[in-house]
Formats: sequence, C-alpha cells, structure tokens
Amino acid sequence: MDVLIAIADDEALFRRGMRLILEDYPGLQVMLEAENGQDLLDKIRASDELPDVLLLDLKMPVMGGIEAAEVIRREFPSILIIVISSHFSKAFIINMIEIGASAYLGKNTAPDEVVETIRMVREKGFYYNTSVMAIIRENIMAPMQGKNSRDMQVEITNREKEVLQLICEEYTTQEIADRLFLSVRTVDGHRNNLLSKLGCRNTAGLVVYALQNGLVKIRE
Repeated sequence: MDVLIAIADDEALFRRGMRLILEDYPGLQVMLEAENGQDLLDKIRASDELPDVLLLDLKMPVMGGIEAAEVIRREFPSILIIVISSHFSKAFIINMIEIGASAYLGKNTAPDEVVETIRMVREKGFYYNTSVMAIIRENIMAPMQGKNSRDMQVEITNREKEVLQLICEEYTTQEIADRLFLSVRTVDGHRNNLLSKLGCRNTAGLVVYALQNGLVKIRE
C-alpha cells in the first residue's frame, strides 16, 4: 500500500518539485498540496482519507506551520509530521519536536534523504538525523540533568522499559517483537500502555519523554 503524503508550503514551485521527486519513487503518493496551514486543515477535513505523512513548512501566510501542527496533533494524531524548513535553528527544532514532529529536515536536504526519512517515519514513528539528535542531546536532555525524573510518579514495568529502549534505538515493531520474543500485538500493547502512562500522543513524544527523564541509554 502506498504511503499517502500531504505537502504544505507557500511556494508553489517547491510543492510541485517535491511532488515530482516523491512520485518518482515507488510506494509514495502525494494526495494533496496546500499553500498554508488553513488551506491544509480545510483540505484534510474535507478528505475521505487522511495522509499518512505530512511534509510541513513553518513560515506560511494566513496560518503558519507551528499553529497548523498543533491543530493536527489534536484533531488528527495519526498523521506523522515531517518539518521541511529553511529555518534550521535550535529554537524551531526543539519547539516542533516538543509539539510532536516526527522528523525535522532543512530545505537543502537531498531528495534521497527526504524519501528515506518518510519511509523511516512511516515504519518507526519518528526519525531524527545526526544533526537533530545532537540538538536534542544538548537542549532537551541536558536541562533535565540533576532533576528528579517525572517517571518516579509513574510505574513502568521492566518489559515496558525494554520496549521503550528499543523504540528509542529506532527498532521497528516487528524487530522489537523478534528481539524480545514477543508477538507484534504484545509490543503494540506495551507501546500503547507507555503512551497512556506517560501522557504522550505519539512515538516521537515517547522518545522525547524518555530522553528528558533519563529512562533510556542513548548510544553515542
């Protein structure tokens, strides 16, 4: 089944070029384009099916990407958001990750990396490249050092911690199941329990929470 993609960017040339690039790869289908956040929300709400992945610019007229992302996280939490922006600063990246973006790319990213990011996000729920992960380590993990972890208020089982560790190491559900000798349904159950216990809305949120609270050991 094709990955259904939405593109929101105020530059028509960028949208058209991205569509042509993506649809040249098997298994990817651009189902809608939008010129701003409001246009995006209107088209998603009117559509009979939701996109799997959204490629989202941040700076757009009428409604920008940040506001649109916040609405989408509330109304359509199944849509995976990949930010593609010329604004590749720490502040923007941290803000969008905390909102729930599954990936963050610069507009100078090579087409092959964009496609790989789409596929990784679709398969694993998030994908932070080396540059973004360095910013996460420096700006999201560091402020929590020396503070009491919020997980002290939540009881997480050893098995849930194992699943969470593997999620953060970017294993797929099937790979986690194989590694822990569990069924895919059981792994999904543990993931859903973690989402509920930790108050996270998606896999990207689980990763950020785990990093903030030192629940996992990230390899350098």
